[in-house]
Amino acid sequence: MKYGFIGCGNMGGAIARALSKQTKDIALADRSGRGKALASDLGVTYSNNTSIAEGCDRIFLAVKPHMMKDMLLPLRDTLARRKPLLITMAAGLEIKQIEEFAGVRLPVIRIMPNTPTAIGRGVIPYCRNDLVDDGTLADWLEDMRLCGLLDELEERLMDAASALSGSGPAYMYLLMEALADGAVACGIPRAKAMEYAAMTMAGSAEMFLETKTHPGALKDAVCSPGGSTIAAVRVLEQHGFRGAAMDCVIAAYNRNKELGK
Repeated sequence: MKYGFIGCGNMGGAIARALSKQTKDIALADRSGRGKALASDLGVTYSNNTSIAEGCDRIFLAVKPHMMKDMLLPLRDTLARRKPLLITMAAGLEIKQIEEFAGVRLPVIRIMPNTPTAIGRGVIPYCRNDLVDDGTLADWLEDMRLCGLLDELEERLMDAASALSGSGPAYMYLLMEALADGAVACGIPRAKAMEYAAMTMAGSAEMFLETKTHPGALKDAVCSPGGSTIAAVRVLEQHGFRGAAMDCVIAAYNRNKELGK
């Protein structure tokens, strides 16, 4: 197989789902057995860790950071012999730690994906070690192109990127739900309120991406003097909205650093 996934939870499953639109040359493995249903749904192979280490050229390591060392230990001999490309998505774990757990220097790409990858709208910062040559990287990027935005980043910034884009969907969903709740309190049916909130968030994001206009200027364009929008923005500022948003990213960053220890 070209690709193997050891672990296929939310993140691993999201990438497998997007990647399967490009190739079916994929094998999945997990501890719980729940990956069988995903493999069947995607039309790919369900396997086990040993077979993936033996037979896959590129292996996604999609397990929790605290599980990585024990997961790689039984595979050390195989990895040392074959030296496949490993793609790790474990928060906080640096490439050098993956190499230490694997017991050998081998090509490693570190990624920090988010769950919208499953629908091709993900954000995936990545970095690589010196054993990943340009040709291998280019081929991998081509296979991953349906996942969303892939952007190379210095490894020292990966934990910060994860705190923003990796954890970010949770922040977005929380805001979407809260805005919809406010609309429901004003009499809008919940289904409509959720759709309006979601489309407003998506449209606002697309507006920025299309125009590259500073968010402050885009916000100002909505706030008429003495109008309802500036009254609402004033309430957000009174409640420390921007400070809370900054602090949530910093908290996630600090936790990522802890997970890598």
